[in-house]
Amino acid sequence: MRQLELLAPARDAQIGIAAIDCGADAVYIAGPQFGARQAAGNTIDDIRTLCNYAHRFGARIFVALNTILYDDELEAAYRQMLAVQEAGADALIIQDMAVLKMSQEGIGDLRNDFHIPLHASTQCAIRTPEQAMFLESAGFSRLILERELSLEQIKAIRSAVTCELEFFVHGALCVCYSGQCYLSEMIAGRSANRGSCIQACRSRYDLTDADGKVIIKDKALLSLKDYNLRDRIEELAEAGITSFKIEGRLKNESYVRNVVRDYSIALDNIIERHPSEYERGSFGQVTGGFTPDTRKTFNRGYTELFIDGKRGKWASMDAAKSMGEEIGQVTGINKAKSEITLKFASKDITLNNGDGFSFVGRDGGVSGFRGDVCAGNTIRSKTVSAIYPGARIYRNINAAFEKEIERQSCTRVISASVSISFTTENGQWLINAAATSEDGRKISITAEAGDQTAGNYDRMYNMILGQFCKSAGHYRFSIESVKTDGELPFMSTSALNAIRRKLAEELDVVPCGKKDILLRKPGKVTKPLPQKDITYKTNISNQISEDFYREAGAERIDRAYELRPVRTAELMRTKYCIRFELGLCPKYQGGKAPGQLFLLNNGQKFALHFDCKACEMTLTQA
Repeated sequence: MRQLELLAPARDAQIGIAAIDCGADAVYIAGPQFGARQAAGNTIDDIRTLCNYAHRFGARIFVALNTILYDDELEAAYRQMLAVQEAGADALIIQDMAVLKMSQEGIGDLRNDFHIPLHASTQCAIRTPEQAMFLESAGFSRLILERELSLEQIKAIRSAVTCELEFFVHGALCVCYSGQCYLSEMIAGRSANRGSCIQACRSRYDLTDADGKVIIKDKALLSLKDYNLRDRIEELAEAGITSFKIEGRLKNESYVRNVVRDYSIALDNIIERHPSEYERGSFGQVTGGFTPDTRKTFNRGYTELFIDGKRGKWASMDAAKSMGEEIGQVTGINKAKSEITLKFASKDITLNNGDGFSFVGRDGGVSGFRGDVCAGNTIRSKTVSAIYPGARIYRNINAAFEKEIERQSCTRVISASVSISFTTENGQWLINAAATSEDGRKISITAEAGDQTAGNYDRMYNMILGQFCKSAGHYRFSIESVKTDGELPFMSTSALNAIRRKLAEELDVVPCGKKDILLRKPGKVTKPLPQKDITYKTNISNQISEDFYREAGAERIDRAYELRPVRTAELMRTKYCIRFELGLCPKYQGGKAPGQLFLLNNGQKFALHFDCKACEMTLTQA
């Protein structure tokens, strides 16, 4: 039986709890420092709170400590490793091999006391079987694969390793291979590998040729649509993926609730079709709540990227921010009434007061506005100067849907069966209630039930059934059996309820019976290093990491780009290709490839290069 895990992002503990309530089997979150989203740090107490809540359901908490580290940060990083472990974290997500080494040996006078699993971050750019085998042999229990892989490439990696594999299935896409983008560092001195990316791939550029002729003007030429593999999860599971990861540690609670609920339902449907093959990675059932719809939450349009090993139109050139769902086209503008009239894109569209809208102006820029009063197919708003007849209008905030998510919150409960027996002792009735939770925890309590015998057996029996077939805390109880010698004590509703609540309290004391997880204590490298020449792309920024690679067989080592910027360096390498996007690919589209192409932005000039053999595009300083 294979476990399938839905892994949700959390900017903070509150969002992490919301994700678990909506069906997440695991949550990833940053600690106080060293996370690849600098704006999403959390205290150790926050981590402890989230761990305590998650573990009630057998859900796991993974802490991201996935920046590259400098020598003077290593001791602080190790102290944080120990702190999040003590707080209850189930694994660390890391990029820097110094963390791996410290997990084995400690550092300085701090003894080695670290034992939770390590997951190799997507920042490690794992996209070949050789890389995967090397990292597995180093001691990682899980590898987080590169987003740009196809199903066939995932299968090849699966056949090469035995550790768990994790894959992103939803959310924002970096245009280049993870962990190997240096554009932000080059432009602003803010390193993506240090958690402070300026998202230069979402900026607007001009595309020019070698003569300076503008081919495309002022477009987000490096901005990709968002990932959405909801309908491909079953194929990913068949290919060997264990954990299905949602991107979004900077996203708000509404976004996380909506996407987690949608994907949790999809996973449940797969397991329902294959009950002998798969099970969820945590316990409990989600009840109540809203009907999820990822079209109504933040997105730049959706793509399945390279999952089928084929190219497609992946760019969101017109808008690097969320455009939302298309609502219709402007047919009339009444400036006196600040009113816009639309022709709807479909018959089932209903507008709400407070909806947020966006459109692409005549100049190519994206504008947004709030619909103060929406009635039928008209929107009344403050003056929107850039609006024009024929503009396509999108809704990026659905006020009614946001209210539904907020009001119709999900509840997660664990099933527990109760067996009850009654005995008498010296004229005193005793009740024994034994509860077994769905994850196998067992508790039993005995209490006095008074000295009166119920006059109406059937009525008392039904009252016992009714009171013990209810919920208490996060448990949903059901009666398995009621045993007695033919009579029952008379017990009040409040007394029965008190026993049910006590059962819930006692079950909480017993550690949740977590399902099996593949654990691998960091060990010694046994597989060959894929390359002996270690370039800046390996992101070595401290002595311990350098020592790791030398011990693994590296013959030459360059330090990270952040420490030794190289003007000729590839600032990014990507499966995305601007020539293909524009229909100019000589390999697949029979297009006549133009000569050298450049991207221009705010005085910066970057050269594009096309590695057609590898079917990849690179970007360097011009």
